[in-house]
Amino acid sequence: MTSKFTELAIDCADPRGLARFWCAVLGYEVQDEGDGIVIIGSPEVPEGKNRPGPVPPTLTFAQVPEGKTLKNRLHIDVNPTDREQDEEVRRLLDLGARHADVGQGEQSWVVLADPEGNEFCVLAGRRP
Repeated sequence: MTSKFTELAIDCADPRGLARFWCAVLGYEVQDEGDGIVIIGSPEVPEGKNRPGPVPPTLTFAQVPEGKTLKNRLHIDVNPTDREQDEEVRRLLDLGARHADVGQGEQSWVVLADPEGNEFCVLAGRRP
């Protein structure tokens, strides 16, 4: 038996605000909200944890008092599904992302940061 990746927990200052951003990025919806915690996930697979196969992971945003101080050691990569990379980067910047320099140099991916400074990459290849 193995484990499957079902959830990514992200510490933040504003769980609702960050959840709104990532819902817009991924096409997710809020699945649960409580005291300082917001959980978002794919509307296509609301029962994801109970499915035997791979599932889109949920993202859990938990409010913490301390701010982000260093480059993430773990980050999200996203692939545009219905537009080219440059169009997706523009869309994400319009949603509140900003360009980030983590020393990546010239690469095929674009590094952005979400509204709380968490780095993520927009890959060049489109994936359905």
